[in-house]
Amino acid sequence: MELNLIQNIAVWALPVLFAITVHEAAHAYAAKRFGDPTAFLMGRMTFNPLKHIDPIGTIVLPLICVLLPGGFLFGYAKPVPVNFNALRNPKRDMRWVAAAGPLANLAMAVFWALLLRLAMGPMDGNSFQLPLALMAQAGIQINVVLMVLNLLPLPPLDGGRILVSLLPNHLAYKVSRIEPYGFFILIGLLVTGLLSTILSPFMHAVMSLVSIVL
Repeated sequence: MELNLIQNIAVWALPVLFAITVHEAAHAYAAKRFGDPTAFLMGRMTFNPLKHIDPIGTIVLPLICVLLPGGFLFGYAKPVPVNFNALRNPKRDMRWVAAAGPLANLAMAVFWALLLRLAMGPMDGNSFQLPLALMAQAGIQINVVLMVLNLLPLPPLDGGRILVSLLPNHLAYKVSRIEPYGFFILIGLLVTGLLSTILSPFMHAVMSLVSIVL
């Protein structure tokens, strides 16, 4: 089904906002759970999307991706501040704080899959059936993309922090030094199309896992 600009925005707006908001709120909750209240004290442990929106990463970039035919969906929010030194066991707890975001996206993908299952059921031609199905499909896609993207083992992504937490100290230090350049590396992979090539097999695997509920 071909959607116009307004329809595309209507379908994708809520799934993108919820995906990014829940992802960041999960980081904040995990950080507080393991001893760092920084994000909580700054009001970032919330499902209010206004607290997490980055004008470029949350609005402009996803909108461009949606409008470009065949574009790779990409976006980000304001990172939740985490003082890793405040964690009870910084090196160990870092991995759980980092993993909380992708795990939240997996849970959201399953939630949207359940809504899609509901939308595909007999609803006697309910006018909300098609919009709900399209929004649910968008919700599954954005959450799977965010989950897999953030698990890329590249600092400062969540996967990079998990990798650092698992490596011996001398190797962890070397990997952590990539962090100032991580965003530029990510943009380079996106522009060259390599990012989609790298992530596609993993996204298909997660999609298959999520589709079990359908």
